[in-house]
Amino acid sequence: MTALAVTRATKRGMYNDGLGLYLQIAENGSKSWILRYLFNGRTRHYGIGPLHTVNLAEARTRAAVARLQILDGIDPVEARRERKAAAQLEAANSITFDDAAEEHIKAIEPQWKSKKLGKQWRSHLKTYASPHFGKLPVAAVDTGLVTRALMPIWTTKPETASRVRMRIEAVLDAAKVKGYRTGDNPARWDGHLQHILAALPAAKHHAAIPYTEVAAFIADLRTREATSARALEFLTLTATRTNETLGAQWDEFDLQGKVWTVPAIRMKGKAKVAREHRVPLSDRAVEIVKEMQKIKHGPFVFPSAFRPMKPMSGNALLDLLKRMERDDITSHGMRAAFRTWAGEQTSHPGAVAEACLAHVVKGVEGVYQRGDLFEKRRKLMDDWARYCNDTATTGANVIPMRGA
Repeated sequence: MTALAVTRATKRGMYNDGLGLYLQIAENGSKSWILRYLFNGRTRHYGIGPLHTVNLAEARTRAAVARLQILDGIDPVEARRERKAAAQLEAANSITFDDAAEEHIKAIEPQWKSKKLGKQWRSHLKTYASPHFGKLPVAAVDTGLVTRALMPIWTTKPETASRVRMRIEAVLDAAKVKGYRTGDNPARWDGHLQHILAALPAAKHHAAIPYTEVAAFIADLRTREATSARALEFLTLTATRTNETLGAQWDEFDLQGKVWTVPAIRMKGKAKVAREHRVPLSDRAVEIVKEMQKIKHGPFVFPSAFRPMKPMSGNALLDLLKRMERDDITSHGMRAAFRTWAGEQTSHPGAVAEACLAHVVKGVEGVYQRGDLFEKRRKLMDDWARYCNDTATTGANVIPMRGA
């Protein structure tokens, strides 16, 4: 072929230049060079490159180099694959643990509903993993390095240590999938680190106030003018999670209908499965929201005292409990008080109480339960509000089950 013939050729097909070198024209008109040859009795096709990058003369030179490889018993196709594999291995060796960690966090970050989680991941790994192997190739991280990072905090900060281990494990799992490393994960617990590190104590439940003390606790809250006191009372009356209450925004409320709808994005659980949660409001809960309307500063019902356009932080509730000399309990523990009261002092079905807590009912019952039991939940929450309002509550006072 001549350079002019190469330029003029437009019809789809293979054009022979000689000695196995062909100009290939695809259906879309693109042109590329192919070397056809026999190797160990098999016909092989070796791509030399597109015409817009490799001209006729260069194609002939590259084809000649490939033919010399064949003469020496080297398959050009396999040789190229080996070079690519070697380049990938070299790239993997240049990927540090810190690089792999950041790459993994960025990949999974979009599924998290809170930006704080990304900060926690980065902080934990930077503080506890990076000093030991952050700058090393991710392929080089082994059991010795992982245990060296975990040992100093394994018994002194067990909860943090557990999270660090799981996050290291996740980074190394992702690195293996991407081809950055091979072999078993040195941070895995089952059948591995469990034989080296002592088992961590079971996670402690949030400290809960006995339900028999709730009414007196609420009465104490009402003597306090702090916004945090209104927030904690509202949280107790609605049996919602701390983040759900503190993140409450004005457009989520229908005060006339006495309904608060927490959007799915703010509910606990993975973004793909979380559902919005309709919370029935008692008269007192509505009163609290109306009280907060009088000092409305921004989008949040319970704003920060220092940054009105931001929600109140959980630390504000902890500080309130300390001032009340009740640092033996937590705000989240109010949910446990509600659940225990509902189970021991009322005849409301357990599924209704679980729905009030936005818990997913498991098993067969959960499969067939498609509604949110809203009206039944309203009756239970109204009973709970009455119980919280009774400052003279003593002993067992069973509330009969109401009709559906």
